[in-house]
Amino acid sequence: MRIGLLTEGGYPYVGGEGGVWCDRLVRGLDIHEFDVYAFSTGQAQEDAGWVELPPQVARVRTAPLWTAEEDGVVHGRRARRRFTEHYGELAAALCTAAEPGTAAEPRTAEADRFANALHGLAELARDEGGLVAALRSERAVRALERACRAPGARRTARDARVPDLLAVADHLERALLPLSLDWYEEDGLGAVDLCHAASGGVAALPGLLAHHFFGVPLLVTEYGVRLRTHYLTRPDASPAVRSLLAAFHGLLTAETYRAASFLVPGNAHARRWQERCGADRAKLRTIHPGMDATPFAHVGEDAGGDRDKPEQRDPRTLVWIGRVEPAKDLVSLLHAFAEVRAAEPGTRLRIVGRPSGPEGEAYLGHCRALAAQLFPDEADGPHAVGQNPVSFEQLGGPGAESTADVHAGGTVTVLSSVVEGFPAGLIEAMFCGRATVSTDVGAVVEVIGGTGLVVPPRNPRALAEACVSLLRDPERRARLGAAARARALELFSVEQNVAAFHSLYLETVARTPVRRPVLGGAGDPLPFAAPAEAHVPGHWTEPTPRAVPTWAAETPEPLMEPVAEPVTETVR
Repeated sequence: MRIGLLTEGGYPYVGGEGGVWCDRLVRGLDIHEFDVYAFSTGQAQEDAGWVELPPQVARVRTAPLWTAEEDGVVHGRRARRRFTEHYGELAAALCTAAEPGTAAEPRTAEADRFANALHGLAELARDEGGLVAALRSERAVRALERACRAPGARRTARDARVPDLLAVADHLERALLPLSLDWYEEDGLGAVDLCHAASGGVAALPGLLAHHFFGVPLLVTEYGVRLRTHYLTRPDASPAVRSLLAAFHGLLTAETYRAASFLVPGNAHARRWQERCGADRAKLRTIHPGMDATPFAHVGEDAGGDRDKPEQRDPRTLVWIGRVEPAKDLVSLLHAFAEVRAAEPGTRLRIVGRPSGPEGEAYLGHCRALAAQLFPDEADGPHAVGQNPVSFEQLGGPGAESTADVHAGGTVTVLSSVVEGFPAGLIEAMFCGRATVSTDVGAVVEVIGGTGLVVPPRNPRALAEACVSLLRDPERRARLGAAARARALELFSVEQNVAAFHSLYLETVARTPVRRPVLGGAGDPLPFAAPAEAHVPGHWTEPTPRAVPTWAAETPEPLMEPVAEPVTETVR
């Protein structure tokens, strides 16, 4: 098959979000051909370059989402009228859509209104060569203002002021940049057998348009639900801006979910969010992210060796590994370790990880100060140097050359987060055959199953009790570690991930009819073979039972007895 892989800020750029699993997917499915359509998110990302691409990547086309050059397209009067009409309809749908987070779902009329306006703008961009100048014009701002002031608009939309309108119009300009690209041709996305969006949101928009123009099936993978991210960001924006942008991304997500053949969440947490955002359960197929177990094989195999053989690891060392940031709640971990230290003297805690940005740097400094306060340096005598039982390290240092080395030096891996998506670090510990103690956040319970101990978040005492119970029971540690390694190899390996996507590709294409034009007797295309309304999205286009009048539901009884026709005899 020929797959159109759609990414935003990820593959094939170096260090992009989700680039690792995309690279493993492409390399694992070498029997297929891939065309990569990628959006960059900044100049630094473009300057960093691409990863080394395998030979099955036949084409790479990129476009920036953070800037747009003037395309030189000048619209005539008719094109300007079409733009004002479609953009106004899109803005009206944003102003009248249900508030996000409320019990009411978006009304069918608004969803159809948004979809028709979006496809109308896409067709206009295809006919005229682009919409860059129109999206940043005064007509767009005025159309948005009229929609906010129109009867029926929500109160938050009516309260929008000029700075709010300009901010929303600027965001819509960047979000609708994919409409102006030249990707939607017969030799572009029209030539692929399947579009696979590596995330929702703007990354899936080219696949949505390829489905609209050519009927190409769309597959959307969301290891993190983009709509949830939009709901949780922009805390400093005004209520009007937050409401309008949430409505836009909510309606875009609803249209993407409607058009997609399958939706692929990476875990049950993401699946629940997709269902809450309107996804059809029949389209959902959970495929866990795949991780390479090879770097951890030697540690995991040693952990599952002879039980009579003494442990090579330190049986009194707890390990935490990850990005240092407030969401990881290292403060609770340090307070829990104080109780562990009191119950099991001689226990050590290794915190291995780099700070995440300036906020992470400040948080790391706070944690170092707290560790020094909780565990003052202890010395055996007046001439000995004290050593703190908590060490702060970074990968690449002595004893922490790799993640496998860190897990090899400890006996229990701890996760203390208050916010967590898919815990990749926990899976690495499972590959190493380590017993784990984790907080019940995100997809932790789904990943761990019954192979580790799970405690409530922000509960240092429960965290300490779980750690102490494992430190005092080596046989239980061994049993849990072996079960964790078996579970990780079965559910979270690269091989299972690639095999699952390969099967889903085949199922998607098998359900999609071959796109052939309807030809007449002379072999010429028949342009009006399909009615025009078949191309207009909306629930009203779906097949429904034929309405039967109530008076025709049953055969009515005759009002009077039938009169026999007279018999006429012929007299000769």
